Amino acid sequence: MTKYLDAAIDAARAAGELLRQNFHQPLRVNSSEAHDIKLEIDVQAQALITNLLLEKFPQHALYGEEGIVGDQSAEHQWVVDPLDGTVNYFYGIPHFCISIALRYRGEVVAGVIYDPMREELWAVQKGGRPTLNGAPFRVSSRGALAEAVISVGLSKTSATIDAGIPLLQDMVHRARKCRLMGSAALDMAYVACGRFDAYIEQGISLWDVAAGWILIETAGGSVDMRPRADLKDKYSVVASNGVIDLGL
Repeated sequence: MTKYLDAAIDAARAAGELLRQNFHQPLRVNSSEAHDIKLEIDVQAQALITNLLLEKFPQHALYGEEGIVGDQSAEHQWVVDPLDGTVNYFYGIPHFCISIALRYRGEVVAGVIYDPMREELWAVQKGGRPTLNGAPFRVSSRGALAEAVISVGLSKTSATIDAGIPLLQDMVHRARKCRLMGSAALDMAYVACGRFDAYIEQGISLWDVAAGWILIETAGGSVDMRPRADLKDKYSVVASNGVIDLGL
């Protein structure tokens, strides 16, 4: 397992360096929608990660936001978001990350989230302790919603936005603070290390949350992932420290 985690860390750092070098530089927009932007740098970062991982493990598959590579029924499948927080990145907001997870027979067994601007790297493998820059961490112990900081994600479709707004309004009234940060993977990492007490999203992709999922669970928290019947390959997620009562 260690060789897989080490490879994921190396790939995340390499992609992070690419993103850091191009931050605040002119960026090519591949597509622009009402609530999203796709950049050429996303594609370049995933290609870099793909080459580094599959060169070492050619029998593995890769499932990423910018496309898939290899036999997706392979026992080992890398789940990659090469730039989570693309809109932040495009607008010069230094809050984005690389997320890399490894699934073995469908189970997430390793995860890495790397914030190249703050040089913060969360990492864990199955059976191990999650670490942030080498130091172990746990989820928060806060149980009262009135004392909690909650991240509520607003997804990119009308249906999920319409579902998320009432939830945000409810949490704004009941929690100490709510945050909308623009990077699901970093939200998950922040729950894992106790900065946030929960993260809620109505429609999210696996590559956004796979690494954060194992980070939170190994740090003592809980993740409830449910496929959405109305949105292909999308999930609703409630991730928390496992003790807070969100009333959902």
